[in-house]
Amino acid sequence: MSDCHLFLVKTLFSNFMSFIFYIRLVKHNVRNSGNEDEVDFRGGNVHVITSKSDWEQKIAEANKDGRIVVANFSATWCSPCRTVAPVYGELSEKYPSLIFLTIDVDNLMDFCLSWDISATPTFFFLKDGQQLDKLIGANGPELEHKIRLLDQSCQAPTDATLPLR
Repeated sequence: MSDCHLFLVKTLFSNFMSFIFYIRLVKHNVRNSGNEDEVDFRGGNVHVITSKSDWEQKIAEANKDGRIVVANFSATWCSPCRTVAPVYGELSEKYPSLIFLTIDVDNLMDFCLSWDISATPTFFFLKDGQQLDKLIGANGPELEHKIRLLDQSCQAPTDATLPLR
């Protein structure tokens, strides 16, 4: 496939994903015009990201402190997202050494496209701006397992902190 064809395919895919997000947003707004079905993603120590600058600030803060970021790409209309939101909030309180972020895919569509979000919820685990792991779906036990392992890896002593023999 030539570079021109590859560029065309990528452009069409990006436009298609933007269209899908737009349709989901319209469906959500029609279905929830009274906001009675809104879910609060702010539980526990979860920081809701509402702009790219919010994201950059939290990532910079995490990098400065050497902390791991758990980023939850969700949507208020998504039933599995709504199911896992309270679990995510509880995990944010149970593991305060990690930074928990939630990004609503409908509010930051272009940003989410840059992360190749194909399903919600999608969880990314990051350190120093690099992806350590990823989980797609609202599997609470698996989410907790991954978070526990990452938290333990943060707590593990490094060679510099091991006692000399």
